[in-house]
Amino acid sequence: MESVKAGNLRMWPAIVHAKCPRCRAGKIFTNPAYGFKGQKILKECPHCGLVYEREPGYFYAAMYVGYAFIVAELVTLAVGTYILTGSENPWVYLCIMLTVVALLAPLNFRYSRVLLLHWLTPGLRYHPELSGNNGKSGG
Repeated sequence: MESVKAGNLRMWPAIVHAKCPRCRAGKIFTNPAYGFKGQKILKECPHCGLVYEREPGYFYAAMYVGYAFIVAELVTLAVGTYILTGSENPWVYLCIMLTVVALLAPLNFRYSRVLLLHWLTPGLRYHPELSGNNGKSGG
């Protein structure tokens, strides 16, 4: 993995690894995407102290992002299934789509919230000065 100096952290690795949008160093979730303990969002960034839930019910907006993910997945699966199998049997499509959407549900949950924080929250920007070790505790 590319080493990055403190204060110059890139956005895409921060999104992929579910890091804080303000410092890009602290984690957003307590557990991995696929685990038996479920996915819990931390109350605040362990590195810079950003409160993730900006207001009560803030993450309800992530449902719209998750909906867009599922629509894109279903359209891609339908077209891909048709190209690969040529089948017109609706049960083939239904089984493939339900299986893949169920397998991707934890990732949809996680990344709908991460994208909501990184891209769709007005006024929430990256602050390079918070990326170093001068925050709270390392995250």
